[in-house]
Amino acid sequence: MEWITSPEAWIALLTLTVLEIVLGIDNVVFISILAGKLPPEEQAKARRLGLALAMLMRIGLLFSLSFIIQLTAPLFTVLREEISGRDLVLIIGGLFLLAKSTHEIHERLEGEEGDASVRVRPSLTSVLVQIMLLDIVFSLDSVITAVGMADDLGVMITAVVIAVGFMMVFAGPVSNFVDRHPTVKMLALSFLLLIGLALVADGLNQHIPKGYIYFAMAFSVGVELLNLRMRRGRKEAVKLRSHM
Repeated sequence: MEWITSPEAWIALLTLTVLEIVLGIDNVVFISILAGKLPPEEQAKARRLGLALAMLMRIGLLFSLSFIIQLTAPLFTVLREEISGRDLVLIIGGLFLLAKSTHEIHERLEGEEGDASVRVRPSLTSVLVQIMLLDIVFSLDSVITAVGMADDLGVMITAVVIAVGFMMVFAGPVSNFVDRHPTVKMLALSFLLLIGLALVADGLNQHIPKGYIYFAMAFSVGVELLNLRMRRGRKEAVKLRSHM
């Protein structure tokens, strides 16, 4: 705990916490969309458990730094590009996110009105399994960032706990806002497509600067907020199929 008296450690903690929150935005969006498929009384529980799993996974990986280092070692070469264990996780996770987002978009836009009502609701367990699969990918990215930003394990774990606590506080309002506005929900799903593409590209060593991705997301959100302000007071023209 010597880092508590170090000004450099506190600066690293503040910087890393902010980065962890930014990196966790996509995780919150994904969890909110999946939790929205559950009955209303289970949605908050799913969000809390999903974020708790994400925190435990990040802390577990931080205690396994030797394993993380091994993941970055090349396993094989494809088209003169070295592929490591981390790359495989990112590629598989990115493809899963692309497929899941495409399926969610299709499910909400295609088909006859009322078809969704006859479908069986997913269970809390199945939603948590899907959240956990993506948590592995998001956690790996988060932990690698933490290892690169700080030298003390206590600083890394504290930053992760603070960031996840922050996300738990705001996951409910984010989820409610997304559910109330169908166009925002489609925008959030398009963000997940973008993040999935970036994960696959990163796994293939074709790095897309995250600043570009976050700028595109922030700009799109800004435009959508202007649209929502202009439509305020009008009857919502866009309706998505629900899982009710």
